[in-house]
Amino acid sequence: QVQLVESGGGLVQPGGSLRLSCASSRSIFSLNAMGWYRQAPGKGRELVALIFNSGGTNYADSVKGRFTISRDAAKNTVYLQMNSLRFEDAAVYYCYARAGPAYWGQGTQVTVSS
Repeated sequence: QVQLVESGGGLVQPGGSLRLSCASSRSIFSLNAMGWYRQAPGKGRELVALIFNSGGTNYADSVKGRFTISRDAAKNTVYLQMNSLRFEDAAVYYCYARAGPAYWGQGTQVTVSS
């Protein structure tokens, strides 16, 4: 079992930045991957970014060059630095971990509004 606790969502203007954090109850090196998905109203859940046990990363095309996923093993925490935010980035962002089964955080709201 893995518990994931997210923080860092909020309201930001277009062009602004936010950093999301996701703390894992297990060592992140015991997980195959961690990352972020998002779900906007009326849409399905979509991949944003993943970081694998190896340190490799994967990003959705829509966020490449703007978002950066990173990790702090000492804190068992994964971060998502989001820059140059757009209206279409507004969504509930869910932390994700894979350790055989998949685990999800409770979600954190990101609102982009002027």
